[in-house]
Amino acid sequence: MRRQRKAKIVATLGPASSSRESILALFEAGADVFRFNFSHGTQQDHLARYEIVRDLERSHGRPIAVLADLQGPKLRVGQFAEGRVQLRAGERFTLDRDPAPGNATRVCLPHPELFAVTAPGQSLLLDDGKLRLEVLECDEHAIHTRVISGGMLSDRKGVNVPDAVLPIPALTAKDRADLAFALDMGADWVALSFVQRPEDVLEAREIVGSRALLMSKLEKPAALKRLDDIVEVSDSIMVARGDLGVELPPECVPGLQKRIVRSCRRRGKPVVIATQMLESMTVAPVPTRAEASDVASAIYDGADAVMLSAESANGAYPTQAVAMMSRIIEQAERDPSFFEPAELSQGEPQRNSGDAICHALREVTRIIGAVATVTYTSSGHTSLRAARERPLAPILSITPNVSTARRLAVVWGVHSTVGPDISDVDAMVEAARRTALAEEYGRPGESIAIAAGMPFGQAGTTNLLRLASL
Repeated sequence: MRRQRKAKIVATLGPASSSRESILALFEAGADVFRFNFSHGTQQDHLARYEIVRDLERSHGRPIAVLADLQGPKLRVGQFAEGRVQLRAGERFTLDRDPAPGNATRVCLPHPELFAVTAPGQSLLLDDGKLRLEVLECDEHAIHTRVISGGMLSDRKGVNVPDAVLPIPALTAKDRADLAFALDMGADWVALSFVQRPEDVLEAREIVGSRALLMSKLEKPAALKRLDDIVEVSDSIMVARGDLGVELPPECVPGLQKRIVRSCRRRGKPVVIATQMLESMTVAPVPTRAEASDVASAIYDGADAVMLSAESANGAYPTQAVAMMSRIIEQAERDPSFFEPAELSQGEPQRNSGDAICHALREVTRIIGAVATVTYTSSGHTSLRAARERPLAPILSITPNVSTARRLAVVWGVHSTVGPDISDVDAMVEAARRTALAEEYGRPGESIAIAAGMPFGQAGTTNLLRLASL
């Protein structure tokens, strides 16, 4: 079962997509990766969905990636005596450490670490940015503010502090429990929420080890100050435009999205564009034209994958949303000028054998008109380097490790398969020919280009380029 497109689709599972029938429909419509959002649902809910995904994987013979998305440190106000209050522009409002129910002049902020980093002149955003407060003065017990943009504020609404690096752990107690569960369950990728610094990623890496790959979600302005460092230590990046658009002016997000994609492309790290891509399809069977353009723009920019959140998790048209996203991607990739922006955002190959081979692989497939770029890989390194070059010919990745095959499901252009563990070049060529024919990449007599590493089975040793005929 091979997709007729190169960019991938991540679909979030939720109440609207929990049955075997609904998950199967999403997969057949085009979902390559399923996101399990640990901000919602119970661990048992996620386990039940995971077992369905793996059953579908076995029945269809196609590796499917599972992305466990951790909630991260959520900052929220306390509760109000009446459940909610109206804040009016120009009025004073205090956030303090008093656990008593709040009113129209104050509310508890049960996060003592915020009081140490808040300073006069900073902004506090409440309820996903719907309300804005300006800090007037603060001490270790209270933050006194003026309401700039008012509105209704109710119990437990979120707090964003865009002007400060927050001294909070990247992994909360809930995250650590969910992470242990996700790893035991068998998640292929773990998404880290609210990453602010590379140290946040390294902290998670110590726990995860080699059991999964790490995807850093960029949703705070502080992360952008150390963007390249975070990309360097991450296995992948998610542009989480929801929270990023809360803490930054909306007009800044498109340019930052392009900057993040360029940083990932230069380093050959997969990048996922997420949030509100087809938002209107939560209630309507078709998207707006602006949403279709948004998805296509991400594809033109060189994103590896685009993601559906509420659209597939609890929307009214989850299958239609995946199918629509797939059609938009296919149409963008058929554009004769599609490869031009991708080439411009591509960095220079590094001075090592892997980059040299995969850079040459791209040119060879173009010159000989190869029907497929075949990569043999143990760790996934060869396939990742080939994808970074954005070859014209589709990438057929063959690995003896099912975990590697699943992890590559998020990577641009890679059709991931599990194949035999080979020991010599002749066996490699024969397996490549058999797989390419079985996956209907071409007909007998047509050309393929093969990249691999010797000795076989040793990670990170891409050093072999071979041409063959089907």
